[in-house]
Amino acid sequence: MDGKPDTIKVSASQREEIFASHANLYVTVKGSSVISGTEAMKKAKEVSQLVEGLTGFGLSPDAIQLQGIRIETASGALLKSSSAMYHLKIKSEKIEQLAGLLDIIAEQKNATLERIEWKYPEEAARDRGLESAISKGKERAEKVAASLGVKLLGVYDFMENIFDEERPPMPFQAMEMSMKSRAAAPAEPSLNIDIQHSKTVHVNVDIWYRVSSF
Repeated sequence: MDGKPDTIKVSASQREEIFASHANLYVTVKGSSVISGTEAMKKAKEVSQLVEGLTGFGLSPDAIQLQGIRIETASGALLKSSSAMYHLKIKSEKIEQLAGLLDIIAEQKNATLERIEWKYPEEAARDRGLESAISKGKERAEKVAASLGVKLLGVYDFMENIFDEERPPMPFQAMEMSMKSRAAAPAEPSLNIDIQHSKTVHVNVDIWYRVSSF
């Protein structure tokens, strides 16, 4: 028995391409000393050098966050001579600043760019896609109903499916090699990293319309 009697079903889809509005840079800095907490941003030499370079470029100090520290020691005991790996998150609120920030990171011999996390205006794109898909579905349902000689009475059921299609990030090793190459040859214009990143939002809808009798 049909679970949706006196209905017609239509499907529609819409694709919305969106570009990154900002990005988060995840950077590891190898330090020659162990300093915990926020003091590391000022007193860990290698970290403070990177912070000074970034803030001198115009980045807000609040945009640089220390996420964690991994202590490295050969003896198993924490000594003043122990080294540490400082994990930083750097927020780039303006995409046009990104190339300059990458240059500054590349100039720091002890800094390695681990990955770039792209951020998008997703909610607006999904709303636009949903609105367009529903409009397409309604137009298609009206054509089907006219061809069948029935009238649309209303919506019986509605389902939506939204998913994103994004290119995979560049592998870590390739990104590291690109950054070190840039540091060795500052005249080279390409970092081999996508600066203006984009992805596609797919919106699919299934709509069941109640219809009149023939």
